[in-house]
Amino acid sequence: MAGYFAIFLVLLTLASGLVWLLDALVLAPKRQQRLALAQTSAGGDLPANVGEELVKEPQLVETAKSIFPVIALITIFRSFIYEPFQIPSGSMMPTLLVGDFILVEKFSYDVKDPVWRKTLYSNNKPQRGDVAVFKYPEQPTVDYIKRVIGLPGDRIIYRNKQLFIEKACDGVNAAACGKLEMVALQLQNEGEFYQDQYPQRRYSEQLGDVAHDILQTPARREHTEFFFKQRGTAIDEFVVPDGHYFVLGDNRDNSRDGRFWGFVPEHNMVGKAVFIWMSFEFNEDPNSWLPGWIPTGVRFDRLGAIH
Repeated sequence: MAGYFAIFLVLLTLASGLVWLLDALVLAPKRQQRLALAQTSAGGDLPANVGEELVKEPQLVETAKSIFPVIALITIFRSFIYEPFQIPSGSMMPTLLVGDFILVEKFSYDVKDPVWRKTLYSNNKPQRGDVAVFKYPEQPTVDYIKRVIGLPGDRIIYRNKQLFIEKACDGVNAAACGKLEMVALQLQNEGEFYQDQYPQRRYSEQLGDVAHDILQTPARREHTEFFFKQRGTAIDEFVVPDGHYFVLGDNRDNSRDGRFWGFVPEHNMVGKAVFIWMSFEFNEDPNSWLPGWIPTGVRFDRLGAIH
Protein backbone atom coordinates (compact mmCIF):
# COMPACT_ATOMS: atom_id res chain seq x y z
CA MET A 1 0.00 0.00 0.00
CA ALA A 2 1.09 3.58 -0.60
CA GLY A 3 2.58 5.98 1.94
CA TYR A 4 0.34 8.15 4.08
CA PHE A 5 1.10 11.36 2.18
CA ALA A 6 0.13 9.79 -1.15
CA ILE A 7 -3.15 8.58 0.35
CA PHE A 8 -3.78 12.04 1.84
CA LEU A 9 -3.24 13.70 -1.57
CA VAL A 10 -5.62 11.29 -3.30
CA LEU A 11 -8.31 11.75 -0.65
CA LEU A 12 -7.93 15.53 -0.77
CA THR A 13 -8.18 15.49 -4.56
CA LEU A 14 -11.30 13.32 -4.48
CA ALA A 15 -12.96 15.36 -1.72
CA SER A 16 -12.35 18.75 -3.35
CA GLY A 17 -13.37 17.39 -6.75
CA LEU A 18 -16.61 15.95 -5.37
CA VAL A 19 -17.47 19.24 -3.64
CA TRP A 20 -16.84 21.10 -6.90
CA LEU A 21 -19.00 18.60 -8.84
CA LEU A 22 -21.79 18.73 -6.25
CA ASP A 23 -21.84 22.50 -6.45
CA ALA A 24 -21.90 22.53 -10.26
CA LEU A 25 -24.70 19.97 -10.55
CA VAL A 26 -26.86 20.69 -7.50
CA LEU A 27 -25.99 23.67 -5.33
CA ALA A 28 -25.29 26.31 -8.00
CA PRO A 29 -28.60 25.66 -9.87
CA LYS A 30 -30.47 25.93 -6.56
CA ARG A 31 -28.82 29.28 -5.83
CA GLN A 32 -29.87 30.52 -9.26
CA GLN A 33 -33.42 29.34 -8.60
CA ARG A 34 -33.51 31.26 -5.32
CA LEU A 35 -32.23 34.35 -7.12
CA ALA A 36 -34.88 34.07 -9.82
CA LEU A 37 -37.62 33.59 -7.22
CA ALA A 38 -36.40 36.61 -5.23
CA GLN A 39 -36.28 38.78 -8.34
CA THR A 40 -39.84 37.76 -9.21
CA SER A 41 -41.05 38.50 -5.70
CA ALA A 42 -39.35 41.92 -5.79
CA GLY A 43 -40.91 42.74 -9.14
CA GLY A 44 -37.53 42.79 -10.83
CA ASP A 45 -36.19 45.45 -8.48
CA LEU A 46 -33.93 43.28 -6.30
CA PRO A 47 -30.99 45.16 -4.72
CA ALA A 48 -27.63 44.10 -6.14
CA ASN A 49 -26.15 43.25 -2.76
CA VAL A 50 -29.07 40.92 -1.99
CA GLY A 51 -28.66 39.17 -5.33
CA GLU A 52 -24.94 38.71 -4.77
CA GLU A 53 -25.61 37.23 -1.33
CA LEU A 54 -28.12 34.74 -2.75
CA VAL A 55 -25.70 33.36 -5.37
CA LYS A 56 -22.59 33.58 -3.22
CA GLU A 57 -20.70 30.29 -2.99
CA PRO A 58 -20.27 28.76 0.48
CA GLN A 59 -16.73 29.00 1.85
CA LEU A 60 -16.23 25.24 1.52
CA VAL A 61 -17.17 25.30 -2.15
CA GLU A 62 -14.96 28.32 -2.84
CA THR A 63 -11.98 26.64 -1.17
CA ALA A 64 -12.57 23.32 -2.96
CA LYS A 65 -12.78 25.01 -6.37
CA SER A 66 -9.58 26.94 -5.75
CA ILE A 67 -7.44 24.00 -4.58
CA PHE A 68 -8.80 21.17 -6.74
CA PRO A 69 -6.88 21.96 -9.97
CA VAL A 70 -3.60 22.43 -8.10
CA ILE A 71 -3.99 19.34 -5.90
CA ALA A 72 -5.10 17.20 -8.84
CA LEU A 73 -2.08 18.30 -10.90
CA ILE A 74 0.33 17.58 -8.00
CA THR A 75 -1.26 14.15 -7.40
CA ILE A 76 -1.01 13.15 -11.06
CA PHE A 77 2.55 14.47 -11.41
CA ARG A 78 3.98 12.74 -8.32
CA SER A 79 1.96 9.52 -8.79
CA PHE A 80 2.71 8.82 -12.45
CA ILE A 81 5.52 11.09 -13.69
CA TYR A 82 8.11 12.35 -11.16
CA GLU A 83 8.16 12.29 -7.38
CA PRO A 84 10.59 14.35 -5.28
CA PHE A 85 12.53 12.73 -2.45
CA GLN A 86 15.06 13.99 0.09
CA ILE A 87 18.09 11.86 0.95
CA PRO A 88 18.07 11.36 4.74
CA SER A 89 21.16 9.17 5.26
CA GLY A 90 24.63 8.47 3.92
CA SER A 91 23.99 4.90 2.75
CA MET A 92 24.29 5.92 -0.94
CA MET A 93 27.42 8.07 -0.59
CA PRO A 94 29.23 9.23 -2.66
CA THR A 95 26.49 9.05 -5.30
CA LEU A 96 23.91 10.72 -3.04
CA LEU A 97 24.66 12.85 0.01
CA VAL A 98 22.53 13.85 2.97
CA GLY A 99 20.71 17.00 1.87
CA ASP A 100 20.34 15.99 -1.78
CA PHE A 101 16.87 16.47 -3.23
CA ILE A 102 16.17 14.11 -6.10
CA LEU A 103 13.54 13.34 -8.71
CA VAL A 104 12.34 9.76 -9.11
CA GLU A 105 10.95 8.79 -12.49
CA LYS A 106 7.75 6.88 -11.70
CA PHE A 107 7.17 5.55 -15.23
CA SER A 108 10.64 3.95 -15.54
CA TYR A 109 9.16 0.72 -14.18
CA ASP A 110 5.55 -0.46 -13.91
CA VAL A 111 3.05 2.38 -13.46
CA LYS A 112 0.93 1.80 -10.34
CA ASP A 113 -2.09 3.48 -8.80
CA PRO A 114 -1.09 5.80 -5.92
CA VAL A 115 -3.15 4.09 -3.19
CA TRP A 116 -3.32 0.31 -3.62
CA ARG A 117 -0.24 0.19 -5.90
CA LYS A 118 -1.91 -2.08 -8.41
CA THR A 119 -0.14 -2.17 -11.77
CA LEU A 120 -1.93 0.01 -14.32
CA TYR A 121 0.66 -0.27 -17.08
CA SER A 122 3.58 -2.67 -17.41
CA ASN A 123 6.71 -0.84 -18.52
CA ASN A 124 10.44 -1.57 -18.26
CA LYS A 125 12.08 -3.83 -15.69
CA PRO A 126 14.75 -2.56 -13.28
CA GLN A 127 18.24 -2.92 -14.75
CA ARG A 128 21.55 -3.71 -13.11
CA GLY A 129 23.12 -0.47 -11.94
CA ASP A 130 19.86 1.47 -11.55
CA VAL A 131 19.53 3.68 -8.48
CA ALA A 132 16.03 2.63 -7.47
CA VAL A 133 13.50 3.76 -4.89
CA PHE A 134 11.37 0.96 -3.46
CA LYS A 135 9.08 0.11 -0.58
CA TYR A 136 11.20 -1.40 2.19
CA PRO A 137 10.12 -5.07 2.35
CA GLU A 138 10.15 -5.15 6.17
CA GLN A 139 8.09 -1.93 6.46
CA PRO A 140 6.27 -1.20 3.17
CA THR A 141 5.19 2.32 4.21
CA VAL A 142 8.87 3.39 4.20
CA ASP A 143 10.74 4.26 1.00
CA TYR A 144 14.35 3.06 0.57
CA ILE A 145 16.88 3.97 -2.11
CA LYS A 146 19.67 1.60 -3.14
CA ARG A 147 21.46 0.41 -6.28
CA VAL A 148 20.17 -2.65 -8.16
CA ILE A 149 22.93 -5.27 -8.19
CA GLY A 150 21.21 -8.61 -8.81
CA LEU A 151 18.43 -9.43 -11.27
CA PRO A 152 16.09 -12.44 -11.03
CA GLY A 153 18.08 -15.66 -11.24
CA ASP A 154 21.47 -14.02 -10.55
CA ARG A 155 23.88 -15.42 -8.00
CA ILE A 156 25.57 -12.71 -5.94
CA ILE A 157 28.56 -13.09 -3.62
CA TYR A 158 29.84 -10.28 -1.39
CA ARG A 159 33.02 -11.56 0.21
CA ASN A 160 35.85 -9.58 1.84
CA LYS A 161 34.32 -6.36 0.52
CA GLN A 162 34.47 -7.69 -3.05
CA LEU A 163 31.39 -8.15 -5.24
CA PHE A 164 30.97 -11.16 -7.54
CA ILE A 165 28.07 -11.74 -9.93
CA GLU A 166 27.01 -14.89 -11.75
CA LYS A 167 24.36 -13.75 -14.21
CA ALA A 168 21.17 -15.74 -14.70
CA CYS A 169 21.11 -18.22 -17.56
CA ASP A 170 18.78 -16.75 -20.16
CA GLY A 171 18.88 -15.64 -23.77
CA VAL A 172 20.26 -12.24 -22.88
CA ASN A 173 23.19 -13.49 -20.77
CA ALA A 174 23.97 -16.69 -22.66
CA ALA A 175 27.66 -15.82 -23.07
CA ALA A 176 28.15 -15.20 -19.33
CA CYS A 177 25.87 -17.98 -18.15
CA GLY A 178 27.28 -19.98 -15.24
CA LYS A 179 30.39 -17.81 -14.95
CA LEU A 180 31.10 -16.08 -11.63
CA GLU A 181 32.64 -12.70 -12.48
CA MET A 182 34.41 -10.35 -10.11
CA VAL A 183 33.25 -6.73 -10.36
CA ALA A 184 36.49 -4.81 -10.80
CA LEU A 185 37.26 -1.86 -8.51
CA GLN A 186 39.61 1.03 -9.27
CA LEU A 187 40.86 3.11 -6.35
CA GLN A 188 40.15 6.84 -6.73
CA ASN A 189 41.24 8.29 -3.39
CA GLU A 190 41.32 7.73 0.37
CA GLY A 191 40.34 10.15 3.14
CA GLU A 192 37.83 12.26 1.16
CA PHE A 193 35.08 10.76 3.35
CA TYR A 194 35.09 9.36 6.89
CA GLN A 195 32.86 6.87 8.68
CA ASP A 196 33.04 7.75 12.35
CA GLN A 197 36.78 8.38 12.75
CA TYR A 198 37.84 5.93 10.03
CA PRO A 199 38.97 7.12 6.57
CA GLN A 200 37.08 5.63 3.63
CA ARG A 201 38.38 4.55 0.23
CA ARG A 202 36.58 5.71 -2.89
CA TYR A 203 36.48 3.22 -5.76
CA SER A 204 34.98 3.33 -9.22
CA GLU A 205 32.82 0.34 -10.12
CA GLN A 206 31.27 -0.77 -13.41
CA LEU A 207 27.93 -2.60 -13.47
CA GLY A 208 27.05 -3.32 -17.08
CA ASP A 209 26.84 0.06 -18.81
CA VAL A 210 26.68 1.98 -15.52
CA ALA A 211 29.89 3.45 -14.09
CA HIS A 212 29.66 4.82 -10.56
CA ASP A 213 31.66 5.30 -7.38
CA ILE A 214 31.37 3.44 -4.08
CA LEU A 215 32.88 3.83 -0.61
CA GLN A 216 34.54 1.22 1.57
CA THR A 217 35.80 1.52 5.15
CA PRO A 218 38.84 -0.79 5.47
CA ALA A 219 38.84 -0.54 9.29
CA ARG A 220 35.26 -1.84 9.52
CA ARG A 221 34.76 -5.58 9.31
CA GLU A 222 31.85 -7.22 7.52
CA HIS A 223 29.09 -8.23 9.93
CA THR A 224 28.31 -11.48 8.15
CA GLU A 225 26.63 -12.82 11.30
CA PHE A 226 23.76 -10.44 10.55
CA PHE A 227 23.55 -11.28 6.83
CA PHE A 228 20.30 -12.61 5.40
CA LYS A 229 20.33 -16.39 5.62
CA GLN A 230 19.12 -18.13 2.47
CA ARG A 231 18.71 -21.90 2.50
CA GLY A 232 21.28 -23.78 0.44
CA THR A 233 23.76 -20.91 0.11
CA ALA A 234 26.87 -19.68 1.89
CA ILE A 235 26.49 -16.88 4.44
CA ASP A 236 27.79 -14.29 1.93
CA GLU A 237 25.98 -15.72 -1.11
CA PHE A 238 22.58 -14.64 -2.42
CA VAL A 239 20.55 -16.28 -5.21
CA VAL A 240 17.93 -13.83 -6.43
CA PRO A 241 14.44 -15.41 -6.65
CA ASP A 242 12.19 -14.90 -9.64
CA GLY A 243 10.37 -11.58 -9.52
CA HIS A 244 12.85 -10.09 -7.03
CA TYR A 245 15.98 -7.92 -7.03
CA PHE A 246 19.11 -7.69 -4.89
CA VAL A 247 20.22 -4.19 -3.89
CA LEU A 248 23.23 -2.61 -2.17
CA GLY A 249 24.05 0.86 -0.92
CA ASP A 250 27.04 2.55 -2.55
CA ASN A 251 28.43 3.23 0.94
CA ARG A 252 29.10 -0.46 1.35
CA ASP A 253 30.11 -0.45 5.04
CA ASN A 254 27.39 1.96 6.12
CA SER A 255 24.24 0.63 4.48
CA ARG A 256 21.45 -1.64 5.65
CA ASP A 257 20.59 -3.30 2.37
CA GLY A 258 19.84 -6.65 0.77
CA ARG A 259 22.75 -8.33 2.56
CA PHE A 260 20.83 -7.97 5.82
CA TRP A 261 17.15 -8.38 4.85
CA GLY A 262 17.07 -10.20 1.52
CA PHE A 263 15.39 -9.22 -1.73
CA VAL A 264 13.07 -6.55 -3.11
CA PRO A 265 9.88 -7.87 -4.74
CA GLU A 266 9.29 -6.29 -8.14
CA HIS A 267 5.92 -5.05 -6.89
CA ASN A 268 7.74 -2.89 -4.30
CA MET A 269 9.60 -0.88 -6.93
CA VAL A 270 8.58 2.80 -6.94
CA GLY A 271 10.80 4.29 -9.62
CA LYS A 272 14.28 5.15 -10.84
CA ALA A 273 16.23 8.06 -9.31
CA VAL A 274 17.32 10.21 -12.25
CA PHE A 275 18.19 13.76 -11.18
CA ILE A 276 19.49 15.85 -8.28
CA TRP A 277 17.57 19.13 -8.45
CA MET A 278 18.84 20.68 -5.20
CA SER A 279 21.53 19.92 -2.65
CA PHE A 280 21.89 21.62 0.73
CA GLU A 281 24.75 21.58 3.19
CA PHE A 282 23.92 21.33 6.88
CA ASN A 283 25.85 22.22 10.00
CA GLU A 284 27.27 19.04 11.57
CA ASP A 285 28.95 20.74 14.54
CA PRO A 286 27.15 19.53 17.72
CA ASN A 287 28.37 22.63 19.59
CA SER A 288 26.94 25.10 17.10
CA TRP A 289 24.03 27.34 18.11
CA LEU A 290 22.50 26.82 14.67
CA PRO A 291 19.91 23.98 14.49
CA GLY A 292 21.10 21.06 12.39
CA TRP A 293 18.08 21.17 10.08
CA ILE A 294 18.84 24.69 8.83
CA PRO A 295 20.85 24.70 5.54
CA THR A 296 24.18 26.51 5.64
CA GLY A 297 24.90 26.39 1.91
CA VAL A 298 23.91 25.08 -1.51
CA ARG A 299 26.06 22.53 -3.37
CA PHE A 300 25.38 23.68 -6.93
CA ASP A 301 28.11 21.39 -8.28
CA ARG A 302 26.00 18.35 -7.34
CA LEU A 303 22.98 19.27 -9.47
CA GLY A 304 22.50 16.98 -12.46
CA ALA A 305 21.80 13.43 -13.59
CA ILE A 306 22.27 10.45 -11.24
CA HIS A 307 24.50 7.58 -12.36
